[in-house]
Amino acid sequence: MSAIPSLSPADLDQLRAFDTPTICNVVELFDLCPRTAFYMDGRIQACYPKQPPMVGYAATATFRSAAAPRSGDVYAGLADQVATFAALPGPAVVVFQDLDDPPAAATFGEVMCTTYKAFGAVGLITSGAARDLDQVEALSFPCFAASTICAHGYCHIVHINVAVRVGGLTVHPGDLLHGDRNGVARIPADLATAVVQACPELAEAEAVVLDYLRSGKPTKDGFAAARKESQRRIEALGNKLRGQSGRH
Repeated sequence: MSAIPSLSPADLDQLRAFDTPTICNVVELFDLCPRTAFYMDGRIQACYPKQPPMVGYAATATFRSAAAPRSGDVYAGLADQVATFAALPGPAVVVFQDLDDPPAAATFGEVMCTTYKAFGAVGLITSGAARDLDQVEALSFPCFAASTICAHGYCHIVHINVAVRVGGLTVHPGDLLHGDRNGVARIPADLATAVVQACPELAEAEAVVLDYLRSGKPTKDGFAAARKESQRRIEALGNKLRGQSGRH
């Protein structure tokens, strides 16, 4: 795994203070990739929508459950997987690509999530299925999945620390991910500090319109003026961010 830019614990806390749509809005302002290229699609859903945002670095793996693993151990690879968390610059988010199509059984349950949390992970994402929903919810461990299946079949980890494809997004080991009830997005590592700093400024710019609408009796002209001021601030922020990233 190549060197990954790291954020301070305070920066990670700041990212957790904002929802994933706000993160996406800030990333868009850099104009460094298509607006549809840095988040997972609607197949990936939050298992626990009321839990707060999840922020961490991807610990990737592929998974199968349709046939027995060669080792005969459905948890084969789990110890090796959690050992990789130490190489990340911050808390791990476990990201699985289920290689079975369609998924044959659940990727995770209570045992796996308890293991991951004990080794410092802060969440899990799978293109496959979830189970043990009540027990995992009690762990306060955010999870995202494409479906729910009641059994674990012949679950086993095939490869770890490889690029995976989940919800239409290619995720590499160490990618910085942000997820909440709205979905999961990737924050470009080299822009992460700027994203942290820009979130409050974007929120203030958007609040110009929201505060006006909540202030009493809005008028057409007043609404237009508030929108114009909000857009002016957002455009100024975008210009600043693009300048910082070297894109004008």
